[in-house]
Amino acid sequence: MYEKLVFPFPQENNEVVAEGDDPGFVIKPQAYFRGASQIPGAGFNVGFQIFVKPFFLDRVPHRHKEDEYLVFLGGLFPNVFDFDADIEFTLGQVGTDAEVFHIAKPTIIRVPAGVYHCPLNFKRVDKPVFFQAALMEPMFGGLYDTPDGVKEMRYNGPVPCKYTSSKKCDSCGKCLEEDWRS
Repeated sequence: MYEKLVFPFPQENNEVVAEGDDPGFVIKPQAYFRGASQIPGAGFNVGFQIFVKPFFLDRVPHRHKEDEYLVFLGGLFPNVFDFDADIEFTLGQVGTDAEVFHIAKPTIIRVPAGVYHCPLNFKRVDKPVFFQAALMEPMFGGLYDTPDGVKEMRYNGPVPCKYTSSKKCDSCGKCLEEDWRS
């Protein structure tokens, strides 16, 4: 009855790198929990990455319908306080109320629902950084301001579709409607 509530992490390799960027910015493989597409009914998704080189991770300001938590720890386990990096993160809307924060020690940031955030730039990484982004939504996505108005864009990673394993997930959302009890 409860087997749908247990999901072993598959190994993933990040495929999303802007043209011209160094793909070696993060240790591979990585681990992601892709929310309701992996455990029906889940109300959050989370990624686990260890950054080893500077990388401009998220350039586009956006917001979410639910809270997001960003965790920055030293990536030299077991001492997660061995931290030597400079990470720049913007909270608020650029041009109105934006504040830029420099993360230089282990930090957690709560991004409340509806609050604009990003860019997120790992400017200097002299020791590995463990990064975790946990969004309290069943699939990763955000609300982006475009010339045509606000667009909700979703990304579920380079994983197979739950219903058609021969194709990659296209974030259609069908899996979000599945009930874990059925």
